[in-house]
Amino acid sequence: QVQLVESGGGLVQAGGSLRLSCAASGRTFSRNALGWFRQAPGKEREFVAAVGWSDGNQRYADSVKGRYAISRDNAKNTVYLQMNNLKPEDTAVYYCAARLRGLANMFASMIETDYDSWGQGTQVTVSS
Repeated sequence: QVQLVESGGGLVQAGGSLRLSCAASGRTFSRNALGWFRQAPGKEREFVAAVGWSDGNQRYADSVKGRYAISRDNAKNTVYLQMNNLKPEDTAVYYCAARLRGLANMFASMIETDYDSWGQGTQVTVSS
């Protein structure tokens, strides 16, 4: 059974940094794209960042470009999201997702419905 578990969330002041981790189990994900999404209170879930099977295949939401960095460690079956210069508007529950099905499942996607497996989320709160 595929399972994704996020960690690393918390409370941080504006301008601070956090590093989220998502550990995958149940199968190897080295050939699958992995992504991060977030959902703020009262808003729909939105794309944040994604990485394909190759680290060179990355995509970012415009709102986080230059501040966030996604990376993966296939040996640990883990994907990371380094978040720098955090802003209050970054406050949300952050979800990790894996793209398991489809012929293009190795490529990063910004589309939520391209992802088949989701973690439970980790809360990130940025105070002003």
